[in-house]
Amino acid sequence: MGESFIIEEATAAGIHAAMTRGRLTCLSLAEQYVERIEKYDHALNSVILINPRALETAAELDEAFEKSGFAGPLHGIPVLLKDNVDACDMPTTAGSKSLEGHVPENDAFLVKKLKAAGAFILAKVNLHEFAVWGETAGSLRGQTFNPYDLTRTPGGSSGGTGAGIAANFGTVGIGTDTINSIRSPSSACSLVGIRPTMGLVSRGGVVPYSLTQDTAGPICRTVTDAALALEAIAGCDPDDAVTAWSSGRKENSYIKFLRLDGAKNKKIGILRSFFGSGSIHAEVNALAEEWLSVMRRLGAAVVELEDHYDSGRLVSEVSLHLHDLKDHLNYYLENLPVGAKIHSLDGLLASGLYHPGIEDNIRQAARLSTQSNEYAHRFRACNELKNKVIKLFADHELDAVVFPHQKRPVVPVGETQVDRNGVLGAVTGFPSVVVPGGFTAPTATAPIGVPVGMELLGRPFEEGRLLEIAYAFEQATLYRRPPLL
Repeated sequence: MGESFIIEEATAAGIHAAMTRGRLTCLSLAEQYVERIEKYDHALNSVILINPRALETAAELDEAFEKSGFAGPLHGIPVLLKDNVDACDMPTTAGSKSLEGHVPENDAFLVKKLKAAGAFILAKVNLHEFAVWGETAGSLRGQTFNPYDLTRTPGGSSGGTGAGIAANFGTVGIGTDTINSIRSPSSACSLVGIRPTMGLVSRGGVVPYSLTQDTAGPICRTVTDAALALEAIAGCDPDDAVTAWSSGRKENSYIKFLRLDGAKNKKIGILRSFFGSGSIHAEVNALAEEWLSVMRRLGAAVVELEDHYDSGRLVSEVSLHLHDLKDHLNYYLENLPVGAKIHSLDGLLASGLYHPGIEDNIRQAARLSTQSNEYAHRFRACNELKNKVIKLFADHELDAVVFPHQKRPVVPVGETQVDRNGVLGAVTGFPSVVVPGGFTAPTATAPIGVPVGMELLGRPFEEGRLLEIAYAFEQATLYRRPPLL
């Protein structure tokens, strides 16, 4: 049983259909994924640790299925979990040697919800250390590589999740996002990524970077699986007060929004200031024009927006991420067990147990504070930006704003990510969805090209509306292609 099931590009629905017909068990599925990780991850370096209880848990889920059927909408679905999210039977390292061996006592709130839906954690995956930037390199596991072009990064900071899901190492992935970090690897790895409205998904049990901007969300191969995963992890957590904003505003189902005519009569604004103007941006811009043509064919009204936003300036002059880092991370580190290697950001710097690629950022963060005048100025600027963007939606009666997540293809290994546009969703806390938007031209190192992602930004708690558009676009284009491993 299970030997004839093909795990490449498998979906939750396909897995459940095979289980219902007796062609697949959760255990055989888990075994095939583990075998695939062991066969291919030496080239990608995406997995930190396969869950030592994965096969045991899968067998238990099979027993439950024999007795009473599916335990939930994600029954038996293997999850790749970014390693800054707690799972109580595995270490949480944030990709850092400084946290090596730290095993939390409890699951993160979102992990509890995944398990309640029937899913299980197959593996912990790599990230840019402490999630502080976007190349997915850390002192514990090193550099993760893009499965479509091994000379390039997979985006980040959730690049281990992106590379692993793209390479079919699991069915559902979980990432976190402070500026770009769910949507960047989704764009770079031909995946669907959802950064939910701030407050829709709990950060409880997640190593913090900036609690003003941090959130978690799914990274999957299809819009349907991403919607299923979002449905599973969304909801109020008594220990994360910001999730109270989702009370009465969370949809009871996100799957109900997935319609082939979901883009019909939608009004979508094109944010031209988030497009590049140089020759290096030409391939992405050409793909973006194709997206707009598809939207029009699907019955959407596409309107040009003259409003100017500078994503680079928003990162450097408005975003609170580095100003939050010391105070918010220190709160987490101070509460680690007595035997932990570090208990503060200063302790991390003194230990030397971190990747050199994060040094500039963490040294800068060590000099900053949430109590400064500069922080207050940025906080006001964030609120002004939220008002400006919601007014943009109101003035033009928009359902979504569209732009490339990244103005140029994801950078080669050794370079710093540039030209990413995720900051608008991150600073406002508005939801956004990235879907596969095609590929650049093939090259010697990228045999089918480098993936490019289309980003849709929406109003707070209108994930359903974004998913309507994303699903219609996905089904009309079918841009997603697996890498040639």
